[in-house]
Amino acid sequence: MFTASCLTRTSRPEDTERGGLSSRREAPEAGGGPRSEPGPRNPTGTIGSSGYIMRQSGQIEGERSGVRRRPEATMHLAVVACGERLEETLTMIKSAVLFSVKRLYLHVFAEDQLHASFMETLESWPDSFRSRFNYTVYSISFPIENGGEWKKLFKPCASQRLFLPLILKDIDSIVYVDSDILFLQPVDGLWDFLSQFSPSQLAAMSPEHEEPRIAWYSRFARHPFYGRTGINSGVMLMNMTRIRSTFFKNDMTRVGLRWEELLMPLLQKYKLNITWGDQDLLNIIFHHNPEFLLEFPCKWNYRPDHCIYGSNCASAEEDGVYVLHGNRGVYHDYKQPAFRAVYEAIKKYSFGSDPVLSLLDPLTEELLKTTHTYCGKSNALFTKRLALSLENINRKTPHGR
Repeated sequence: MFTASCLTRTSRPEDTERGGLSSRREAPEAGGGPRSEPGPRNPTGTIGSSGYIMRQSGQIEGERSGVRRRPEATMHLAVVACGERLEETLTMIKSAVLFSVKRLYLHVFAEDQLHASFMETLESWPDSFRSRFNYTVYSISFPIENGGEWKKLFKPCASQRLFLPLILKDIDSIVYVDSDILFLQPVDGLWDFLSQFSPSQLAAMSPEHEEPRIAWYSRFARHPFYGRTGINSGVMLMNMTRIRSTFFKNDMTRVGLRWEELLMPLLQKYKLNITWGDQDLLNIIFHHNPEFLLEFPCKWNYRPDHCIYGSNCASAEEDGVYVLHGNRGVYHDYKQPAFRAVYEAIKKYSFGSDPVLSLLDPLTEELLKTTHTYCGKSNALFTKRLALSLENINRKTPHGR
């Protein structure tokens, strides 16, 4: 039982054709690939009390052309926003929409007072970009029992990610990202890791660090953690169908426990020993079940830790940064000006303007002012992949719209 369910729900053109929402559940595709589903069902089966029904881009196109199009493959992206994270979350979404190739479905979990602002901003974007995604805004939702404890674990609402498989019951797979993520490469690349899952793998994350001698978990953790350096949950790919059907080995009982049976006992056992909240719980889970996890390279979750003491992310050094993770609030202070420069450039970019002249060139110039820091010395890594991504959107986006 959860304290609240989805308060907003999208209406879908195909629902009319089917005569309503289908309750049929399908098995995951072989190899861990995702089922492409247009959007979520409301967990309660009813539209929430807010009365909001999201407008979908497919409906807009249908109204204009009179032609009903076959739904295309959809990637699902989830984020949680509480407190003062509205602008940061919208900037993350902006970066995802700018570069992604396949259609996106956004699952935005936010405190109720933020719902209207999310909707107003997303609906204000030009149709050429608005047509690339659909979305639903949800209320924050925790189990009724110990809900307050879950909400306050680490940062406000951060542990919401643990319950996505139990809330989004009809979604097969999803990319979860923290609000302080910026995509410098299409989400499609992350989504493609699903096809690389072995039959046992059900999630993918990057290591917390590449160097055990300076990694937090290997030096300070008071609980089990994954691998040599732990994992970072700021970017997390989940096959939720597999998560819901799997029994997880653990250090509390000899029998495997399902996801919904595992979380609260873990919190009760380790809450006095964990520092990073839900991320620590994920480390404990995958410590006991390493065969369930696929590691992706640090270029997909590049944080200040990868450059603050010198460059230590080999995949980014070779290919550039694919996903930037501005943890520790570095987008909003001056401790890591290179990270802040990327955030400000994407935030200020106007949809439809020339992405090279309006985003890449000003960012490159600003990054040159950050070379007094270790991360600033690696500034070429911040623009290498971004430049390629911007070339692609330059080809497919009409300017001035």
